[in-house]
Amino acid sequence: MNENTSLDTDLTGSERLNKDTKGDGGDGDGRHKLVILVGSVREGRFGPVVGSWVAEQALRHGGFDVEVVDLAEIDVPLSLPAAPPKDAGDAYPRPAGMAALTSALDSADAFVIVTPEYNHSYPASLKAAIDWHFTQWTAKPVAFVSYGGAAGGRHAVLHLENVLTELHAVTIRDGLAFPDYFTTWRDGRPLAPDAPAYAGKLLERLAWWTAALRTARAAAPYPA
Repeated sequence: MNENTSLDTDLTGSERLNKDTKGDGGDGDGRHKLVILVGSVREGRFGPVVGSWVAEQALRHGGFDVEVVDLAEIDVPLSLPAAPPKDAGDAYPRPAGMAALTSALDSADAFVIVTPEYNHSYPASLKAAIDWHFTQWTAKPVAFVSYGGAAGGRHAVLHLENVLTELHAVTIRDGLAFPDYFTTWRDGRPLAPDAPAYAGKLLERLAWWTAALRTARAAAPYPA
């Protein structure tokens, strides 16, 4: 495992985790809202394990309220309406089963996307979840934790960076990638002893961008 990588952790469901945080510019109690998005919906997936570990690291960091959203629990159709969400705004006709996802994305100040690598890219479920939304991503920071075979999911992250940049999100250079996760994790944790330190560095930089961008959004609307 090295810097510029992504994490994977199995979660058995979406869970809300709260903790007092450090830093300025968040809610009245100083917290920023971090959504950890588990992107794989494949049977037997490892993503919830990684998501759970990332959530644990985020709580340890102390800069965020944390919500884990598992796309396997969300209705995310691949067929979209004719009008793009950027143009339709709040009137965009999303299915009722997507309401929890939309609400989480709306309220988030920052994101960590947990993704595997399928055929040198990321899952269709994740692309669909991204494409059903637009303003929810705009002017917010996104970090990545990936897992896979020899590449550790890095090809998936490269593709996601291009997509999210198009939506005016701010992607974080530093990520976590876990190559050969099937042999480098045990009991829900990576075996690499430096993994928590790398996660802490990712979260510290994500927290900086979160505070800066939230302050900017509050000072002036993002240009259309």
